[in-house]
Amino acid sequence: MIADSAIRPATASDSDVETLVSLYDGAARWMLRHRIDQWKPGDKDAAHFRHRMTEGEVWLLQLGGRTAGAYEMWWDDVPAWGVQPPVAGYVHRLMTARGADAPPGAGRVLLAHAERRIAAAGRELARLDCLSRNPRLRAYYEAAGYRVVGEEPAKVAADGSSYGVLLLEKRLARSASTPTPPPMTPGGQPPT
Repeated sequence: MIADSAIRPATASDSDVETLVSLYDGAARWMLRHRIDQWKPGDKDAAHFRHRMTEGEVWLLQLGGRTAGAYEMWWDDVPAWGVQPPVAGYVHRLMTARGADAPPGAGRVLLAHAERRIAAAGRELARLDCLSRNPRLRAYYEAAGYRVVGEEPAKVAADGSSYGVLLLEKRLARSASTPTPPPMTPGGQPPT
C-alpha cells in the first residue's frame, strides 16, 4: 500500500461526485495527450457516478487528504459479458489523478483492492475490458495478471463509429484470511 493512503467508498455527496467527474475528465485528457484512444472528456457526468453507486460500488483512493484515484465495481456486466453466473466482479473506470496527486503504483493499489473485494464476496474472477485499439492498457492489465478471454468487435458509439472491446479476466485466490466485505447498499449487493 502507498504510505498515508486509504481507500473508502464514494458517497453520493456533491463533493465526491464532482471529484469523480474531475478524475474521469482528467484521465481522459491525459489519454488524449498521450494518443491513447479510450475515454473522452465529458463522457461520464454526475448522474453516471450516482447511478453506479446505486447499482454497484465506487471507491476512492485518498492520499494525504487528496483523492488520488478511483474505480467502479459492478457485480454483473451484461453489455460487455452477456448474462453470466455470479462468479465474477467487474472493474470499470480504474482511474488515477495525473501529476503529483497520484504516485506511481496508485492504479495497481486500486486494482488489488478491487480484487480483494471480489474475492471477499466469494467470487473467483476479476473481469474488466478495454478498447481493442488500446495496446498500452491491454499491456498494463496483462502485466497485472489478466488474460484476454474474448473480444466484442461490433460495438457502436454514440457518434456512429464502431470499436472493438477486449474482455480480460484474472482468477483470484480465495484465502481464509480474506476479510468479509462491509455491507453494501441494497442496489449494490452482489447477487448470490
